[in-house]
Amino acid sequence: MKIEEVVREEIRNLKPYEVKDFPVRIKLDANESSYSLPEEFQERLLCEIKGIAFNRYPDPHAVKLKEIISKDLEIEMDQLIIGNGSDELIQSIMIAFGESKAKVLFPVPTFAMYEILSLALGKIPVKVPLNDKWDLDLDTIKKYLKEEHPRTTFLSFPNNPTGNCFSIDKVLEVIDLSDGIVVLDEAYYDFSQKTFIRYLKDFKNLIILRSLSKIGLAGLRVGIMIASRELVEQLIKVKLPYNVNIISQAISGFVLRHKEIINSQIQLILKEREKLFVSMENLEGIIPYPTDSNFILFKEKRNANYIWRSLLEHGILIKNLNNIELLENCLRVTIGQERENSEFLKILKRSLKT
Repeated sequence: MKIEEVVREEIRNLKPYEVKDFPVRIKLDANESSYSLPEEFQERLLCEIKGIAFNRYPDPHAVKLKEIISKDLEIEMDQLIIGNGSDELIQSIMIAFGESKAKVLFPVPTFAMYEILSLALGKIPVKVPLNDKWDLDLDTIKKYLKEEHPRTTFLSFPNNPTGNCFSIDKVLEVIDLSDGIVVLDEAYYDFSQKTFIRYLKDFKNLIILRSLSKIGLAGLRVGIMIASRELVEQLIKVKLPYNVNIISQAISGFVLRHKEIINSQIQLILKEREKLFVSMENLEGIIPYPTDSNFILFKEKRNANYIWRSLLEHGILIKNLNNIELLENCLRVTIGQERENSEFLKILKRSLKT
């Protein structure tokens, strides 16, 4: 038997999401927080998990964690689903809405998993390039909404990898005109403080995603889905029964009950973001794009591959986006701690002179 013959055609032609791992001293490529939890707080966490019954399945509905999140977001618990990262929630949405060959609309460039998962599930991706300001091309999107009737539309807000939030009026028009589900992926909300949660009562087709991965808990893989009760009732049918492990539930809940620690780190990141952006603006040959996220997309006018390799040779890893459509000579750097950002700038300046 040839394995290729029993694999679906969509999977045979699919390129996986690549995560390249390099041994480096400064890692600024994955939009994680550069701050670990304080050591004293980690000791308290150890006490929290000592009483966990590891021989038992986790709570399939993550009730205790949902109680904390619902109170924080001021919504009802039955409007929430907790996922094994946002990736699982995106997959669940695509499974639940739209038959095989249904259309999935999203702007590009954006988060790669929208396209990967749509193809893997036999859907048809409808990609709409952003305009020259990295904003939505509303006229084209309206045309596709009318002609293609996508079952799901994904808008990353702020958008990854461009870093900006789309125009709110344009987003609202997309939601209003769509006869399918519109997903606002607010994974970077903590850095933008812009959200569409208040519009949930106005639009029954709206789903909002959040993540704990960008604020210091990437290793736990906890994603949050917020929607109307009617949508949650349908989506819960395709959720795997024990999808969020017992450790992730316990630690996430404990950290969110003491969110002041995370919030103080977010403020440090925002302060460093402003400093780093100004410094990069003053570098000849570099175009940094305004950002609402914990990263900066920038263009190196000559040879982004050389800059990326030069930084890597000095033990600094950033994201090379040069091989992605519309992102020629673009790179993305995650906001790190002050010493990491200073070292990145030093090597970047040196690389630009050679």
